[in-house]
This record gives sequence, C-alpha cells and structure tokens, in this order.
Amino acid sequence: MVALKAKGVHPGLAVIIVGDDPASRIYVNNKKKACEYVGFRSEEYALPANTTQEELLALIDTLNQSDIDGILCQLPLPAHLDEKAVINAIRPDKDVDAFHPVNVGKIMIGDYDFLPCTPAGVMELIRESGIDIRGKECVVIGRSNIVGKPMSMLLLHAHGTVTICHSRTVDLAETVRRADIVVAAVGVPELIRGDMIKEGAVVIDVGMNRLSDGRLVGDVAFSEASEKASAITPVPGGVGPMTIAMLMQNR
Repeated sequence: MVALKAKGVHPGLAVIIVGDDPASRIYVNNKKKACEYVGFRSEEYALPANTTQEELLALIDTLNQSDIDGILCQLPLPAHLDEKAVINAIRPDKDVDAFHPVNVGKIMIGDYDFLPCTPAGVMELIRESGIDIRGKECVVIGRSNIVGKPMSMLLLHAHGTVTICHSRTVDLAETVRRADIVVAAVGVPELIRGDMIKEGAVVIDVGMNRLSDGRLVGDVAFSEASEKASAITPVPGGVGPMTIAMLMQNR
C-alpha cells in the first residue's frame, strides 16, 4: 500500500447494499473495516429496499465511469431486482467479486484477472497449510455460482480430482467418505457428520448458519469431524476472514 501511495495510487472500493438484510449489513461493515485497515478508500451506497432496477443500474453505470477501482453489489438483492442484470452491468475490470460472465469464463479456462473471494480464500488456506492438492480426491458440496462451481474449477486447476455434490446427489455420505479434501458450501447446518469424514481428510467449512438458539454453526458438525480430520476450519473465524482478505487482494 505504501508503494502504491508513493505512485499517487489510492485504490478504492464501492460497496452497494440494497435494503436492510442483517447478514448483508454485517458483511458490508466487515468489508469497510478491512478497507480502513489496509488504507483503501471505501465508498458505501446504502439504498432503500424499494430501489428500482433502473435506479440501481444507473448507480452502477455512474461508478463504472468513475475513478473507483472496484465495485461490489452485496447479494442477495430484494426479490424485485434482477441479480443477473446487476452482475452483468458491472464492468468486468471492476468486478472484484468475479461474478461477471467474462470473469467466470476466464476462471473456467484458468486465465483470470480476479477470483471469487471465498473460493480464493479456501485455496489460500490450503496452500498456506502446506497441503498438496495434486491427485487428491476433492469433494465440493454445493453448486452455487458464488462458491461451489468456481471452487471446483480452482481445485481442478490445482490438479485435484473433483466431484461436485448437491441436493440430488445419491448417497452423499458415501461420496464424502472418499474425499481427501472436503469443501462444504451448501448452507445446511451441520449436514456433514463425523462418520462421513475420511480419516486424515482436510475439511473446509464455508457454511454460516444461525440456529434458533442464536449460535452460529457451519455445514460441518465440527466436534465430530475434528476427531477424524487432519485439518479443519472453524465457524465462525475460518473461511470468513479469508474471504475479506481476498477481496482486498482483488482490489
């Protein structure tokens, strides 16, 4: 950051939030704090829940033409707004979430400018832990455009043998038991139990679920899985901070 400032470059991130979803507000606040920590310029555009599609697209067009470096529109959006149209409206070179079809295509062929922040964070965790993905059986649970699909591509680029599981997978438990590396990103509290984990497997829990008693848990039953896993991420405090760190790196 010091080197950038010496060149007169002051990176900036614009974050758009529509409505008052509590989880989205937490995410946006964390991103703002991260920008402050690393010295980035941070601009927040908090729009009311009844914002029209035209108003949102007009704001994105203005930001596309401004000197801001990165644009992020916090998802999910209110039901009356077209998420696809919003994602497509952000200039690919300012799309720090890497959701634009141009960036998705680049990830597919392995020649990318940006990576989606959560999958990138998972890969960084794996690398920094000294875990070699090459030749490993990797099971990704979840097929979302935000995590599951790009996560699978990154593991494949790292020479893992990848299986994607989802709601219609037959015998999920048996598939997970084969995995040397498990990435759970399905949004179902503690779906992955300890008896589904192979001895010595690496378990990455992307899930963040709030139970009726207020506790936050992941998609993996942590206490059970940790008895068999060689490495496992906690919830909260595991993948979440890495997602924010990768967002800063993208910018």
